[in-house]
Amino acid sequence: MAKPPAHTFTCSACGAVHKKWVGRCDACGGWNTIAEEAPLSAGPKALGAKGRAIPLTDLATQEAAPPRAPSGMEELDRVLGGGLVPASAILVGGDPGIGKSTLLLQAAASFARTGLKCMYISGEEAAAQVQMRAARLGLTDAPVILGTETNLRDILTTLDAERPALAVIDSIQTMWLDTVDSAPGSVSQVRAAAHELVTFAKRRGVAVVLVGHVTKEGQIAGPRVVEHMVDTVLYFEGERGHQFRILRAVKNRFGPADEIGVFEMTGMGLAQVTNPSALFLSDRDAPAPGSAVFAGIEGTRPVLTEIQALVAPSTLGTPRRTVVGIDSGRLSTILAVLEARCAIPFAGLDVFLNVAGGMRVSEPAADLAVAAALLSAREDVAIPPDMVLFGEISLSGALRPVTQTENRLKEASKLGFSQAALPARSKTGGGEGMRVREMADLTAFVGEMFGAG
Repeated sequence: MAKPPAHTFTCSACGAVHKKWVGRCDACGGWNTIAEEAPLSAGPKALGAKGRAIPLTDLATQEAAPPRAPSGMEELDRVLGGGLVPASAILVGGDPGIGKSTLLLQAAASFARTGLKCMYISGEEAAAQVQMRAARLGLTDAPVILGTETNLRDILTTLDAERPALAVIDSIQTMWLDTVDSAPGSVSQVRAAAHELVTFAKRRGVAVVLVGHVTKEGQIAGPRVVEHMVDTVLYFEGERGHQFRILRAVKNRFGPADEIGVFEMTGMGLAQVTNPSALFLSDRDAPAPGSAVFAGIEGTRPVLTEIQALVAPSTLGTPRRTVVGIDSGRLSTILAVLEARCAIPFAGLDVFLNVAGGMRVSEPAADLAVAAALLSAREDVAIPPDMVLFGEISLSGALRPVTQTENRLKEASKLGFSQAALPARSKTGGGEGMRVREMADLTAFVGEMFGAG
C-alpha cells in the first residue's frame, strides 16, 4: 500500500516549506506565519483521469483593451491606470488614521455619481459612523449603498443579489468566514476571505476594493499571497504632521506601477493636487544652506521636491544619522563616498536629512541632490535657488546619467528653474532656456559648486 503523503507546514509570508511547525520562519523571520497544509488526497494521477486541453494562442494575438470607468478624480484615475476596470480586485493599504476610509468613501461617491452602482461594506464602523463621515464630506447625496457586516457569507450573498459595479470592503482583516476555524484577522481568515472575494469579483464581473491594515514595518498585514491574488496593490502614504497624502501603485496589472496620486487632507476631506511639484515647493523660504531641489520621476510623472539637510557638531560618541523620506542606507553610502573620494569627513558630526512635504524618495537619481544638501549644510553655503539637481552616485564617485532627463528638465523649466546640475553624457533636450551644468564625477561637482576638491 502506498504511503499517504505527509502534511507540510508552509510560511504564509514567504512560502517556505518546513518539516514541522515552528514559531518563527527561518527564511523570512516572520513570527506565527507557519500553517499546516494537508496534501491533496486524490489528484489527477490518483484518479487516473485526464484534464481538458486548454485553448492556446500566440503572442501576436490582439486582445481588446479592458474597458475603464473614470471616477472623475483625476489623481485616482491616474494611479489606477486610467479608471476602474470591471472584475478587478484592488488592495489598498496604509497606516491607521491616514485616511483610507475617507479616500474610498469619496471614491465610491465619485463613481456612483457617474452612474455606477456602488456598495460600501464596513466591518469596522457602524452605519451611523460612516453616515457622519459622509455628512462631513458633503457626500450624503451620492447614491452609495451602505452596509455593515463582517460575516463573509452574508456579504457575498448580498453582493450576488445586488450586483454592484463596485464593492468596497473595509477592511479585509475584519472579515470572518465560517468555514475557517480561526479568529478574524488571522492569516488563515485573511487568505481565505481574500480568495473568496477575488473569485467572486472575477466570476460576477464586480470590481472589489479591499482595505488592508499595515504592520509596523509598513507592509500590508496578513499573508503576502493576498498581494499576489489581487490585480492592483495601492499604498496610501503620508506623515501625520503633514497635510499631503500620496496614493502609490506598487502593483498594477492594468497600468504602470509606481504611479502616484497626490492629495491634500482638508476639513472637507481629501482634495486633489494636480501640480504636486508646485505644492511641495510652495513653502520654500529665502535661499538657505542645506536645501537642494531634486527633480524626480514618480511613475510617469516628474515631481520636484526639496531635500533638506542639517549638519552639526556632535556631543555623542557615535554621531546621529536621522533620515526622513529616504533610505538610511543610501545616506550612509553617500557619506562614505564623500569621505573616501572627496576627502570631506563627516566624523564627529550629527547628520539630519529630510524630504519636505512628507514625500518618500526611493530613486537613486536623488543621490546628487542629497550630496549637495549635505555639502551645503556642512560648508554653510546656499545652493542657487533656481537650480535643480539629479544624478546617481557610484561607489567610485562617478556620476551616472538617469532616465527621463528631458521630462525632469521640462518640469523644472515650467516651474521657473533656470539651471540644472546633472551627470555628464545626459540627454538634456527638453529644458528650454535652462543652463545645464554637467559633471563627470563627484569631485568635479564639489569643486565647481563649493570651490573645493
